[in-house]
Amino acid sequence: MADLVLSIFTSLDGYFVKPGGEFAPPPWSDEVEREWSLAALSRARHLIYGRVNFLFNKGFWSPAETDPSSVAAQISYAPLMNGLPKTVVSRTLTGDPGWNARIAGPDLAAEVARLKREVTGGDIFAFGGSNLANSLLALDVVDEFWLMVTPELLGAGEPFFRNGRPGARMTLIDCRRLEVGSVILRYRRAREG
Repeated sequence: MADLVLSIFTSLDGYFVKPGGEFAPPPWSDEVEREWSLAALSRARHLIYGRVNFLFNKGFWSPAETDPSSVAAQISYAPLMNGLPKTVVSRTLTGDPGWNARIAGPDLAAEVARLKREVTGGDIFAFGGSNLANSLLALDVVDEFWLMVTPELLGAGEPFFRNGRPGARMTLIDCRRLEVGSVILRYRRAREG
């Protein structure tokens, strides 16, 4: 059975979007690519996205398949990003979303349970925004958390974790300090029994 891994970046004070709605990406380096992107993609056999993040990533990665001069075509793991099957969680998208994706059914818990049963040889990675993350947390279906904490205080913006979801115990399974000042934390959901 596959695990569901929630993969997120957050500033030290818990924001992933700056005031005004601008995405706050982490500082990047070859080490970040190796320890974050390639480490995740080496385990991923299926990706789950929220609508906004899906559309952004589809727009960035899919040109690598047809335009060798695109930015994405210069990234070694573009074929993997384009080839992995994807599920999009959305209340507004309809039809075939393209990019090797399908739209999740209305019952997110059932969708995740089905994916956990059917995905083999690796895990399911959720690369969504806070709406998707908080929906998955409310359902208590996340098995592992990959958090990259960036070395900045944004002071305001959109927080990744919101109030109103159930609490949960975690077990730290890995902690890596990166040369850019970010820290990658991996936690496993501590479940009784």
